[in-house]
Amino acid sequence: MINAFPIDGIILNRQSAENLHRQIYIQLRSLIERRVLPSGSSLPSTRAMAKDLGVGRNTVIAACDQLALEGYLALHPRTPPIVMALPPTLQNATKTSTPSDSSISARGKIMLAQPYHHGRPGLLAFHPGLPDADNFPFNTWSKLLSKRAKAARHDLFGTYHVKGYPALCEAIARYLTTARGVNCTPDQIVITNGAQSAFDLLARLLLDPGDTVWMEEPGYYGAGAACLAAGAKLVPLNVTDEGWDLQPPSTIPRLIFATPSCHHPLGIIMPMEQRLNLVQLAEKWGSWIIEDDYDSEYRFQGHPIPALQGISVNNRVVYVGTFAKLLFPAMRLGFLVVPDILHESIATALSVTGQFAPLLTQAALADFMNEGHFTRHLRRMRRLYAIRRQYFIEACEEHLSPWLSLRHVEAGIQLVGMFHKKLDDKVVAKAALEMGVNVSPLSIQYRHGNEQRGLLMGFASADQRATKKAMIKLRNMFQTTAFPLVVK
Repeated sequence: MINAFPIDGIILNRQSAENLHRQIYIQLRSLIERRVLPSGSSLPSTRAMAKDLGVGRNTVIAACDQLALEGYLALHPRTPPIVMALPPTLQNATKTSTPSDSSISARGKIMLAQPYHHGRPGLLAFHPGLPDADNFPFNTWSKLLSKRAKAARHDLFGTYHVKGYPALCEAIARYLTTARGVNCTPDQIVITNGAQSAFDLLARLLLDPGDTVWMEEPGYYGAGAACLAAGAKLVPLNVTDEGWDLQPPSTIPRLIFATPSCHHPLGIIMPMEQRLNLVQLAEKWGSWIIEDDYDSEYRFQGHPIPALQGISVNNRVVYVGTFAKLLFPAMRLGFLVVPDILHESIATALSVTGQFAPLLTQAALADFMNEGHFTRHLRRMRRLYAIRRQYFIEACEEHLSPWLSLRHVEAGIQLVGMFHKKLDDKVVAKAALEMGVNVSPLSIQYRHGNEQRGLLMGFASADQRATKKAMIKLRNMFQTTAFPLVVK
């Protein structure tokens, strides 16, 4: 049974011609029918309701008796009223209204038109970018979180440290300096509610409506969506196996978005010559570069490539990182490394947008990093993902080679399978999801035509048994389904 709900929302009009018990009956029935009071929930006792509403107990009893007679409540002696399960006809009676075109702003319409991909609980294979959960040290994490919660009090209880918990900023700065070649101090670290929150914040802070953004094509749709929602125009920074085409666009961009250490979604790495050229162009134009370094720590041949930010001398690069791939997505923690020119203003922007992250989680993560758990976990996951990646490649070749070929890259926890024919990858991905396999269509990463068709598939969260099972499901799907071709 669900605990008793307060009934503060019941408003009685004593000037109305409607009897008080009838007013109580109508409002309680509405709460039940709208599922605000779900099945099994307990109302306050009739005595308590009468006292709260300032009416006689018999008035409340009359309303509850009528609701019980109609099947909304169950009444038993010496126990509060219990909400009954509604019949299907009543469950479906309340329809959700669809907003009309006029009720959504122009910016809202742009936001609603953006592509996205989310998984479903339990569908680990082959969710792109999803790390392994079974091997995360949740016992250690829960102890650190509990320890911080017990001692939270004034330091972690309010909305302090808007830019980030100092101990976590220091830990991240040390890690980035030693592991990613980032040139930063703790004062430059800003904690956000994940990378997408960072993109949204930066787009609103750095872009005016009509500004041009030089966006990788294909490129991460979430970053593009944040820029478009801020009123910007996207021009393609084309990426192929040969690298990034740095022929300047016709309009000087205010902002350049790049994933140089592990391109999303192709997984290739920007050569040093192109990195230097990109930095020089940004400095020449006075443009900002957003460097999204989302999972380059996972490199399976050689060492991780240092960040672009470390070679920029004029502080035109804003570095964005996330713990979604390194630890787990539901932690909802990401971070920025902001140039000095943005250092003072960023706290105000965070306050205006409300995008600062919970301090309790930040404090626990600081302990997780400072006590060495983060480094040990990362080292362990690199070994595990290397094994899973190799098995995934072999299983894909065995089961799916008639329909697609994997792009073999050495970084990241996801791989792209390119179709041999121009199948509609959105239809394929939807069919796969219905069979319990979570993949993402490659075409949603394109915005300017000439889309490549294929599937973006993650291998990190599925062990060998789950991988084999999912591969067989996909093979059977391709064998039994005639998918439409995209003709252009």
